[in-house]
Amino acid sequence: MPVLVYQGALCIYDREGYNFCMPLSIRQVEQIAHLARLELTDDEKNRYREQLSAILDFVEQLQRLNTGSMHSQPAVGALRVENTLRDDEPRPGLTADAMLSNAAQKERSQFKIPPVFE
Repeated sequence: MPVLVYQGALCIYDREGYNFCMPLSIRQVEQIAHLARLELTDDEKNRYREQLSAILDFVEQLQRLNTGSMHSQPAVGALRVENTLRDDEPRPGLTADAMLSNAAQKERSQFKIPPVFE
């Protein structure tokens, strides 16, 4: 049985095309809260009923949009992707003496550090 959202109500269509809409009930809000494992107060249930109805209204508006005439490609991102890195050009690195020149301690052309494990 197809279900549609229309103006904050759940609309159900049977096989003959007959539809009936019912407003979003507190019971439905309680079922949604149960699925989300939420405990709601009565005030929260009423507030969420209004908020969920507004969301359902918006979804219904989106369902009415005619997107069949749109011929644009799906957007992957808002900006064009470019490689902004410079080309990798090999060049000589530092010598061992140059690297060790600022070392606090060195021993046999290596950095000397305190032991990690004792």
